[in-house]
Amino acid sequence: MKESPELRRSRFLAGAAITAMLVVAGCGGGGDGGGQSDTGSQEDNALTIWTTEDIADRVAAQQKIMDAWAQKSGATVKLVAIAEDQLTTVLTSAAAANDLPDAIAALSLNGMNQLRTDDLVDPEAAKEIVDGLGRDTFFARTLELTSVDGEQIAVPSDGFSNLLFYRKDLFRAAGLPEPKTYADIEKAAKELNRGKTAGIVAATAPSDSFTQQTFEYVAVANGCQLVDDSGNITLNSPQCQETFNFYANLIKETSVAGNQDADTTRATYFAGDAAMVIWSSFLLDELAGLRNDATPTCTQCKKDPLWLAKNTGILTELQGPSGPKPAAWGEVVSWNVLTDASPKTNELVTYMMSDGYLDWLAIAPEGKMPARSGTSANPKEYSEGWIALSAGVDKKEPLTKIYPIEVLNTIVGSSGNFERWGIPQGQGELAAAVAQQFVVPQALAKMLNSGASAADAANEAQKGAEQVKTDLGG
Repeated sequence: MKESPELRRSRFLAGAAITAMLVVAGCGGGGDGGGQSDTGSQEDNALTIWTTEDIADRVAAQQKIMDAWAQKSGATVKLVAIAEDQLTTVLTSAAAANDLPDAIAALSLNGMNQLRTDDLVDPEAAKEIVDGLGRDTFFARTLELTSVDGEQIAVPSDGFSNLLFYRKDLFRAAGLPEPKTYADIEKAAKELNRGKTAGIVAATAPSDSFTQQTFEYVAVANGCQLVDDSGNITLNSPQCQETFNFYANLIKETSVAGNQDADTTRATYFAGDAAMVIWSSFLLDELAGLRNDATPTCTQCKKDPLWLAKNTGILTELQGPSGPKPAAWGEVVSWNVLTDASPKTNELVTYMMSDGYLDWLAIAPEGKMPARSGTSANPKEYSEGWIALSAGVDKKEPLTKIYPIEVLNTIVGSSGNFERWGIPQGQGELAAAVAQQFVVPQALAKMLNSGASAADAANEAQKGAEQVKTDLGG
């Protein structure tokens, strides 16, 4: 089954984008761009914006929003869509030509942290925009994740969350509770692993960011962290060993054979051949049959395309036995104003986060949960507005027509509870590099394929992360 463009983008930004930023390092920032000039209000009014939202209809939608601002402001906006497999080349060329953009939209946390390391972003601009919009109108966690040592680096725009999808009909028939904890998941996976139905499917491919994201989601639920508050790597901690043991045994005993990735896990669940799957919120429109290249294929789905969506429960948070509290995992993308950008850039970003915000979220609501919940006058304007948006590609349907309102409220609210490795401890660059080099997925693969113990896998990951830290000069 064809991999969705959204997942390709999210997986790439966790890995290849960081390489791109490293290539740019040392090349210098803030060239002419769209408005980076010492001479002129005319050039200051001509902005160049890069976006990683590069699918044609989404580019057109973004340009329409920016054109609306341009008409009001008297400026012009040149929107450049950067395909993920071209980002390294484009950044390198632009830096060499002193022609970087004024801002980059929809950039991952890993990319943001590397831009900050390379002194390519303007924290003062980010602070000015956030303060102007009102810090209390954002989900606090999204501001924390886009800050380093208390300094606002970028303006959080939106994001997606990892979710546990489960078959409500199978759980109900077996008298099983919602799979909120490690114990719940393990019990359900073993009991429902019958015949051609796997208890659960989750990512295992060793050189895949999807595996990193899935494992990290399960790990933070158990208090397993990449580093402690002092920056010491802690992947061989008891919590992490416990996570490796849980994850690997779950796959070996109740899942399907072979390396599993985004395509295979989705295909198995959509065929009705798995009781649970861990995937991102990008699955929401596909689960409802709203994109032709990824639709449910289960027997019941032939008569009712919404059957699987109706019979799927969705959880945002999980909790392991050593976890201090239930935890959610998600990616936050942001607006990054580059150094020496046109003064007009702040005005554009402010518009995109206010008057143009719901139109921005509507581009792909299943993967664009708002980072800003509302305004001072209407604190829930954007969170409630998001719930009412229509999702889909080849067909469009309001999210409220497909999913219960309480589920949507939980999903949109999860942005305020995202846990991420390294970033809260000020180790965003390390976290990005560890993810890029697939340290944890490869340690997990050895456990799955060679019979290594959880302690062996955790120690392998520990050594790999420590080497990455050394290579970074840490």
